[in-house]
Amino acid sequence: MMPGQPIALAGTVLAARPSGALWWEAARLLCVADLHLGKSERLARRGGTLLPPYETVETLERLAAEVALLRPETVVCLGDSFDDSAAGAGLEAGAAAGLRAMAAGRDWLWLAGNHDPAAPALGGRAAAEAFFAPLAFRHQADAGTASPEISGHYHPKVRISVKTRSVSRPCFLYDGHRVILPAFGAYTGGLHADSPALARLLGAGARAVVTGDPCVTLPLAALA
Repeated sequence: MMPGQPIALAGTVLAARPSGALWWEAARLLCVADLHLGKSERLARRGGTLLPPYETVETLERLAAEVALLRPETVVCLGDSFDDSAAGAGLEAGAAAGLRAMAAGRDWLWLAGNHDPAAPALGGRAAAEAFFAPLAFRHQADAGTASPEISGHYHPKVRISVKTRSVSRPCFLYDGHRVILPAFGAYTGGLHADSPALARLLGAGARAVVTGDPCVTLPLAALA
């Protein structure tokens, strides 16, 4: 098993990576959520806050590092890979070429998100949802689903105390039925892990995996 915190779900063993990616070694499947590529460009185009236009490069460098290390046969992007449809279509040439190179030779899925319902032509294939037995993959968790699921959308984060200060970090959330991934992209905000929207989706005994170094697993109740 590659480094990361183990998550057992429906008879599978997954690894929550320090980067925020999810690795399913038995299936050679890498999963990431909410890349939000092109966010700074979208904000500038719509007259919003001007941010340094480097988040796409940073996000893709981290994704490329995971792909190079793990060599997945399948990559599932759980939606909101692009900050809007225009951001995807107008991606800088080098970034677009990098994505096509990563997708070449493997099954690369762009799942539809609320920001990007239609994936641009950057290699791979588009789908609304995906199913790799026994797990369902979708952008937003479905509270009524009977299948164990992997999703994103909420950008979960936790705030933890470290010595004399508190630190906010993205986190995975999971229980016996689902895993909710953190946003993989730079410049992404987040929803606190104990928010009502997330509490409605998670059962008793839910846990959080805090990303970064160290990457640790904690009872969600302890972080409330």
